[in-house]
This record gives sequence, structure tokens and C-alpha cells, in this order.
Amino acid sequence: MKTISASDLIRVLDPLAIVNALDDAFRSSIVAPLRHHHTMARVGEPDAILLAMPAWTDQSHGGTEEAVIGVKLVTVVPGNGARGLTGVMGSYVLMSGVTGAPLAILDGTTLTHLRTAAASALAARYLARTESSRLLAVGSGALMPHLIKAHTSVRPITYLTIWARDSAKADAMARSLAALNLDIRVVSDLDRAVGEADIVTCATMSMTPLVHGEWLKPGTHVDLVGAYTPAMREADDEAIRRARVYVDTMEGATHEAGDIVQPLKSGVLTTDAIVGDLFALANGRAQARTSATEITLFKSVGTALEDLAAAKLAYDRVMN
Repeated sequence: MKTISASDLIRVLDPLAIVNALDDAFRSSIVAPLRHHHTMARVGEPDAILLAMPAWTDQSHGGTEEAVIGVKLVTVVPGNGARGLTGVMGSYVLMSGVTGAPLAILDGTTLTHLRTAAASALAARYLARTESSRLLAVGSGALMPHLIKAHTSVRPITYLTIWARDSAKADAMARSLAALNLDIRVVSDLDRAVGEADIVTCATMSMTPLVHGEWLKPGTHVDLVGAYTPAMREADDEAIRRARVYVDTMEGATHEAGDIVQPLKSGVLTTDAIVGDLFALANGRAQARTSATEITLFKSVGTALEDLAAAKLAYDRVMN
């Protein structure tokens, strides 16, 4: 069985290739049940979460040598920030879809970062204005550099603004991204930064909204990646009211994502008002952006389909 490390993944997977793999996967026959989700109580810090995310190639219409099975085991530990560690860790096992034999074990943390960023970029490919050049990054965690790189792979980003509660972390991230050759600045005025952005990407553990709808200019695309539980929020009700809302998967977002669950519960949003998910966008069943002035909002919670597509791409590239 092949071991594929974090450095291997970074070496063989470029952001645009993963975006394209995910686009294909959302049109494929991959089966991805809703993930198993278990809360683990902690003393003196927020609860941790254990996730098990299986997916496999549907062989109900016949087998293929390309068929694969995969499962990711993930821990989400918010308290790790105080330990100087990433909040999300995991491992991924890739198996033959024909025999069930293990093929590889992959670094699940890096795989998660790469595929999550690619899913947001895939949504932006459909929803952000093609000329979008100003990107605002809200948050400075381990996922954010991948989100920035993925968004720059699908839109002509030249100007990057970073806002984070910890300005020292934001400054450090800005320095780490110097090779992207963008005009980068770290700011403390979030409302002004939101109002100037073409794309706003958020990856935080915020319990209260950070992005306010009244700040959004016409034509903005909002990408919400944090707020992975029903109790969390990154954007307020006014952002939901003003935007055409999309999600990565209807089942996951309407059950797990606070930015969707809370507006659904209060009546600010209805399920019928969610324009579509990535399945519908990739297959042409949902209309993407319709004008240069409308505001679009995409909420990601993650799906095992994305992991399987990225893991298969990495395995093929490492082996070939």
C-alpha cells in the first residue's frame, strides 16, 4: 500500500487540476452518503468532532478497473488553535473498487485543505464575475492559503486583502504568499474591505456573523467555508436576503451549516430559494450568475465525493 504524504500531495496536485477533477466528479456516478458525525465533549475548550466520510464509485451498472472506494477519518478540535496546531486532522484510505484491496493511505489534513479550497474555486468558476480581481480573505487559519491559491486559479486575482482577528497571523500569512505576486495588504477595517471586494472568502470558527450584507457591493461573490455546525455563522441574515444562495450539497448544507440552517429556521431563507448545489451547477440544472450586479453566496460544508476525486487524482499522479 502506497503512503502519500502531505508534501507528496502539494507536489503532485495543483489547484486548477483539483478544480477540474471535482467538476468532473459532480457529474459522475460517485456515491457519497452523508458523513457520520460524532461530537466529543472536552473540558475547558469547545467540543471536538469525529467525522467518517465514505464514498465509492457506483458499480450498479457494471464494474470498471478505475472504480475506487475511499474513507476519510477526521478530527475537528477547535482547542488546537491554543496549542499551535491545526484544528482539522485526518487520514484517508483509498481502496480498489473492484477488489476492496487498499491502494494508498493519504494525509487527510492536506487532502481536506486542497479539496475544500478547490470546491470553493469551482463554485466561483460558476458564480463569480469573470473579471473578478479583488479577493478578500477573512481568516488566517491553515486552510486560507489554499483557498487563496484556488481562487487565483479560476479568476484573474491581482489584489488580495487579508482580515483576521489575530493580525500577527494575518501578517505572517501575507508574507508566506509573496510568491503569488499579488498586491497584498492586511487590514483591520472589515466593513470597508468587504465593500471593496469582488470575492469574499471566509474560513473561520466564528459563532457570530462577520460579513454583513449591507457592506456588500453589487456583483460580489461570497464564499463561506467555516461555520461547519448549526450554531456557527460567518454571514448575517441581510447577506442571505441580498444574495442568490448556492451550496455544495443540499443534504449537507441544510443540516449542518449554520449560515444555512439558521436562516431556514427563522424563515429568512427557504429551501426553494436555494438556487442549487454543485451537482446542479456542474450538470446544468441550476442557473449560475445571471448579471454583473447580482450578489451570489456559496456555502460549503464538504462532501466525501470531493475527497475521493482528489485522492484518486493524487494516487494516479504519484503512481504515474
